[in-house]
Amino acid sequence: MTATLDGLVDTLKAAAETSRLRILALLSRGDLTVSDLTEILNQSQPRVSRHLKLLLDAGLIGRYQEGSWAYFRIADGDTARDFVHGIVGRVNARDPQIERDLERLASVKRRRQARAAEYFSANAASWDEIRSLHASDRAVEAALLKLVGKRPFQSMLDLGTGTGRLLEILAPLYRRGVGIDMSREMLAVARANLDKAGIANAQVRQGDIYAPPVERDSFDLVTIHQVLHYLDDPALAIGEAARLLRPGGRLIIVDFASHALEFLREEHAHMRLGFSDRQIADWFAEAGIELEDSQEFEPRGGSEARLTVKLWLGRDRRQLIAEPVRAGERETA
Repeated sequence: MTATLDGLVDTLKAAAETSRLRILALLSRGDLTVSDLTEILNQSQPRVSRHLKLLLDAGLIGRYQEGSWAYFRIADGDTARDFVHGIVGRVNARDPQIERDLERLASVKRRRQARAAEYFSANAASWDEIRSLHASDRAVEAALLKLVGKRPFQSMLDLGTGTGRLLEILAPLYRRGVGIDMSREMLAVARANLDKAGIANAQVRQGDIYAPPVERDSFDLVTIHQVLHYLDDPALAIGEAARLLRPGGRLIIVDFASHALEFLREEHAHMRLGFSDRQIADWFAEAGIELEDSQEFEPRGGSEARLTVKLWLGRDRRQLIAEPVRAGERETA
């Protein structure tokens, strides 16, 4: 979105209408479908669609497809997001129309959470069986948070986001978070969890991990948590993740160490029975990623028949190459 005089006037015109301003206020709190907005605004679908088109043409919002559903969100660009949040932040939250909109939005989100809870409970037994075999999620998350550090950063991408847990625990650090998953059911769970946690700076969308619907060179942190073992080509997924990193960006993978639990392949659709440090290091190197750290989490009880969780941290090499050579290193060279 340009800052030319004419461009700015067009943008202001697009936002300067009551219904469109209400839409921006709603989308600043999370992604919504046309049906959601029609229900909340109590307007016809053609009318809502017309408002959305004007906002799309102005570059204030974005659209993405998820099966037969189309979701709308605040545009990804920093300029557009700052503009929208600046305007929405000046709207009185106690305005009667805004209060009614937020009440209806809360109703929409409650229904999302109910559907997500139903799906989660239907699959909980399967997930709990696997969780019982490895270190607690809390221990792994604590190590991940320590590794990422407390310094804020611009953008995060979680590939195979599942329940959206990593987007949730890292939300205080990033300005913009995106989660990608192929499963619409899991995306419903993730949206419900993010809504419940009050996280508005993250969004989730449907997409293939081999071809994520996001721009390359756009993210400071990319995470792949307990996903690689479901893939037939983990190296390709790592290579794609590397292309999405900004120079010097970090890639974190959490998965299982090599193991021999064949029932996970037969009963839980695991394509790979874990990974060795050498495998990950080689795939990182092929993708232009420098392996900086790896950590290991022993299974509960320490049984050899259980799963060891591994955490691997890599960094995009482009920043390493760009750094000036120290005087001593220059002399040695």
